[in-house]
Amino acid sequence: MNAQPTPDRPSPQDRPARLTVGVVGAGRVGPALAASLRLAGHRPVAVSGVSDASLRRAAEILPGVPVVPPAEVLARAELVLLTVPDDVLPGLVAGLAETGAVRPGQLLAHTSGRHGAAVLAPATRAGALPLALHPAMTFTGTPVDVQRLAGCSFGVTAPEELRLAAEALVIEMGGEPEWIDEAARPLYHAALAIGANHLVTLVAQAMELLSAAGVGNPSRMLGPLLGAALDNALRSGDAALTGPVARGDAGTVAAHVTELRRHAPQAVAGYLAMARTTADRALAHGLLKPELAEDLLGVLANEATEAGGAGGTGGTGGPGGTNGPDGTAGSGPVDGGEQ
Repeated sequence: MNAQPTPDRPSPQDRPARLTVGVVGAGRVGPALAASLRLAGHRPVAVSGVSDASLRRAAEILPGVPVVPPAEVLARAELVLLTVPDDVLPGLVAGLAETGAVRPGQLLAHTSGRHGAAVLAPATRAGALPLALHPAMTFTGTPVDVQRLAGCSFGVTAPEELRLAAEALVIEMGGEPEWIDEAARPLYHAALAIGANHLVTLVAQAMELLSAAGVGNPSRMLGPLLGAALDNALRSGDAALTGPVARGDAGTVAAHVTELRRHAPQAVAGYLAMARTTADRALAHGLLKPELAEDLLGVLANEATEAGGAGGTGGTGGPGGTNGPDGTAGSGPVDGGEQ
């Protein structure tokens, strides 16, 4: 993980404006970002963590960096990464500002997808420089995350006068900055949750159903199929739609629902919701013939009515308050949680 200097890339120690870096919340995200900044020549000096897992993670990814309380992290660092879940972040920022931990001129960067720079207002009033730097990546909490940041897009939000500084930090971590307006942050985060978090749920559910159908190695069966589907979707969008819904095979869809009711009733509501959304998109893009759509949508409506009459199974909520794909529960307004 050592950065090797080249004629076009001087040694990190020779670059100007190197910063001391602190991490509040040693979950999966914070240590990886700090390690990436270390490769760019910045110096991690402190990290806070509240669980045994976070302490092990910090020791593995940031060896030699002392673990201290959050207020002490701010006292030691010029750039502080607040890597805690979305719902924990406002209370953490308010608590740090109220206790006088924030210093004027200190760069304070959070990694929440949902929030922009406004959530840092209490710290900004205390003189901090607010940055929102959200990596659009799923994290494992292992050193491999540092390599995965290469080419990773970051959702960046900051005051205009700090835009260049925010984008420079992202580039130094190997990422690609993507500017997100403050008001658009919740929509931006919802899009990532649909694409990444819900994908995991769909894949895990598909593997369970294949196992129930007698498939010995569901992941091996799904791997090539899902890889091709993802590649086609990224290249072609809705034009990549295939399968019984896009074809208007109402009888096949009805058979699917019958089998799901028998073997996996908890999957029925999700199947119907996704089938209806797929049908609407296929119809709007001319993939589903109108004369076939009527029968298909009738089947979906009847099945949904039957599910409602039986009490249904209900769906899961949206992205909730987790901080990105790997947020974990928090533990108080000042100690914070860990992302």
